[in-house]
Amino acid sequence: MTDLPPNAQNPDNAVSDVAQELLRKLRQKQGNWVEWGVAIAQLLKSGYNPQEIFEATGFEPLQQNQVVVGSQVYNSLEKSGASASARSHYALRGSDILYELRLLTQEERAAAADLTFHHKLDADEAREVAKAIKDFSRFRDLPAGFSAHPGDAVAYQAWKLARQNTDLQERSRLIAKGLRFAHTQPARQQIEQLLTDFTTIPKRPAPLLPFYRLDSEEELPRIIPVVGEIPLTPQDLKAVPIVIEIEPFRLVKFTGEQAWIPLPGWQTLLSAEDPVAILSSSDRLPNITQTRIGQVVIVVDRAQREWDASSYFVVEQSGELDFQWFETEPEIPLLGKIVVIVRPKRILDEEVTKDSWQIDE
Repeated sequence: MTDLPPNAQNPDNAVSDVAQELLRKLRQKQGNWVEWGVAIAQLLKSGYNPQEIFEATGFEPLQQNQVVVGSQVYNSLEKSGASASARSHYALRGSDILYELRLLTQEERAAAADLTFHHKLDADEAREVAKAIKDFSRFRDLPAGFSAHPGDAVAYQAWKLARQNTDLQERSRLIAKGLRFAHTQPARQQIEQLLTDFTTIPKRPAPLLPFYRLDSEEELPRIIPVVGEIPLTPQDLKAVPIVIEIEPFRLVKFTGEQAWIPLPGWQTLLSAEDPVAILSSSDRLPNITQTRIGQVVIVVDRAQREWDASSYFVVEQSGELDFQWFETEPEIPLLGKIVVIVRPKRILDEEVTKDSWQIDE
């Protein structure tokens, strides 16, 4: 592999000595994976894209994202009180495990890292632990018998699922999982009761997320800035800022912090009283089973704040917005109802669509 060519965004049209040194260390795999993540983050911040870094270092884009996010989680462990043994372990390995803890708060990350280290969990198990801790943190009052310890959070999730399961083999697996993670004696007692109490509580199925996909060019309008009404001067014409569309949704930003995004006039959008759009990765949504992760636009009606079991809502979680479905009326305030989730238009061959004569044929 060769050195990264000068980046076009660099005003001097030359790669800095610092960037070249970072690239050399990445190519030679110097340092640990945490240092790799910090170096890649620095290169990305400098304007280099993942493909350029891959060609110069051999780090594939998915691996880049994993070590960058994982290193950020690792660097928060010491600040939030993770044990020295867990920090020492994860300094050498486990970027995939720490990556799964990215959505937790700093305090939750530390506790989760200690738990995953103690139980020697893999990435899939770490993802389940992170989800259990995040769901458990939403309780205003802790469930009877369970403490705030992350082990009890995982045990509670297993206890809840076991009570809803009629399959004896799966129920036994969940009970065993709960007993494995239970941290306090009361939590263990709650789970042990399921060994003699076979009462099941039916689980209400989660509703389908309101996904839409843009399928035609007519559904992708173009936003054009308005100069004004005649008579106008050349200065008026020059004063209009250049509009740059940001794919995949043709989002447009103007001078200032405000931005607009074009969406079709679907009835569900027309009926929304106070809609706002939020850009997000689809893995931030609950009950997602698809393996392909991508960016989506989530339209939230801020006027709809009354709970119903057939909808998903926006709530505050540790000072940030979060998307959730609630089987029963929650004790936390609802900030708005999700009315539409839009995937980008799937284009099989973008070059072909640029040539009208090829489309006409």
